[in-house]
Amino acid sequence: MSASSYNVCLIGLGSIGVSFAALHLRYGDGTITVFDTRSDLKEHIESVMPVYLGSDTDSPTVIDLQSQGRLKICSSLKEACAEADIIQEQGPEQLDFKRKIWAEIEKSASPRAHFWTSTSGIAASLQNELMQDQSRLLVVHPFNPPHIMPLIEIVPSPQTSPGEIEFAQRYFTSLRSGHRPVVIKKELPGFVGNRIAYIIFREAAYLVKEGVVGVEDLDTILMASLGPRFAVQGPFKAYHMGGGVKGIRGFMDNLGTTIQDVWDSYEYVNLVTPNHQSDSTWLEKVIKETESAYGLPTPAEFNSRDMKLRQVINTQK
Repeated sequence: MSASSYNVCLIGLGSIGVSFAALHLRYGDGTITVFDTRSDLKEHIESVMPVYLGSDTDSPTVIDLQSQGRLKICSSLKEACAEADIIQEQGPEQLDFKRKIWAEIEKSASPRAHFWTSTSGIAASLQNELMQDQSRLLVVHPFNPPHIMPLIEIVPSPQTSPGEIEFAQRYFTSLRSGHRPVVIKKELPGFVGNRIAYIIFREAAYLVKEGVVGVEDLDTILMASLGPRFAVQGPFKAYHMGGGVKGIRGFMDNLGTTIQDVWDSYEYVNLVTPNHQSDSTWLEKVIKETESAYGLPTPAEFNSRDMKLRQVINTQK
């Protein structure tokens, strides 16, 4: 069976769930069933899905997809899971919820169904504790929005079977969407992409907090330097080429002392207090300056972002 013909069940239809639904609908041929506990799920899907499906002349409409049987909005978890080859969850980032939902899914799903969680940081080995067969579950972590961003981090637990890992890799590789699955070898908080992204954000927030640079200028610095560079080269290759003919060895010989001075100057940024309350001594400063600079995001801004992301990604092909 080709990737395009699998039936996919999506549980949790927030922005990530809707984006994944658009991805599977646009590049697959199977039935997509969706379930969420929100009372206005049908209205929600019909309202937001067109933004994700795109405005091209060949883009399907929600009404067409429903009439063709490609998209089914379900009223129960059991109904959504019944015929699914793949069950993908992107519910709240709460461990208790995820443990309970996977135990329920396991009871409702086919014994051959593949189980994926699109969590941003909760390991599969923590989520699978109430499951009878823990080998079926793995993390399929996207970068937002997943219907555009190519990265898929596949993060198995120690119990995940090799066959499940291979299936997830094969599925995303064979889609015509250009997605690039990468298997992460160890479970760590935030996996890999977010660990790097959050370290950059930590330093950005610290620099704004200390008055070194403003929010808009910080964004400009990244968009005019690291952004373009890392769009075509990762850090290892970039710094390898930065060393000229001597490669990364020459780069480290030349700049190692400066790099160490920067690393040594880092200060801890306390996002939350020990009781997990926001540390308002600096957090409010960063939030208010960002809101003052940009306001709140609008649908037009999301559309503009998505168009620019597609342009950047197309240059990588």
